[in-house]
Amino acid sequence: MPERRSSRRDAIRNREAVLAAADALFTRRESPEDVTMADVAAAAGVGKGTLFRAFGDRAGLLRALYEARLEPVRQAVEAGPPPLGPATPARERVPALLDAVLCFKLDNRRLALALEESGSGSPYRAEHYERWHGLLRSVLEQIPGLTDSGFTAHALLAATRADLVEHLAREESVPRERARAQLAGFVARVLGSGSPQGVTEE
Repeated sequence: MPERRSSRRDAIRNREAVLAAADALFTRRESPEDVTMADVAAAAGVGKGTLFRAFGDRAGLLRALYEARLEPVRQAVEAGPPPLGPATPARERVPALLDAVLCFKLDNRRLALALEESGSGSPYRAEHYERWHGLLRSVLEQIPGLTDSGFTAHALLAATRADLVEHLAREESVPRERARAQLAGFVARVLGSGSPQGVTEE
């Protein structure tokens, strides 16, 4: 029994070390493709076998790191105050949710891009995408007169795809606040709510 507890503690420590190492590597490297499983294992001081047993493959590691970074946003969405929390009126919550997604991807550009590029099969079947789509669809359904909430949720989330965020930031040099204002304006037009609130373009 003591051996089992010790083994579990070692596994937890190894996982934390791997996530910290991966976090640092993805922050430093210019391209997500520059970060390999071997790089992460070496930086964390663990064997590649330990890495693969804990996360399965590179995509599994990316998902775990993404989820770890996303946790504060998830908590705010699930139980926090307005404008992200569940008590927020739907017309205010939809743009706030999308702004949170955009800001998260701007703050985690390399990781978000690596995760979207690493998937096999449809990106719309990825767990993190299905979770955001389901949430957004359920909030959109609360808006009177708005139809086809499922498609609308897809269309709105498309404006926050990591490859688009990367293109706007890198190739078009769109400043953060301008990107947020552009998204807010787009969401307002989709919802038919007139001028966006809460974000202004500088």
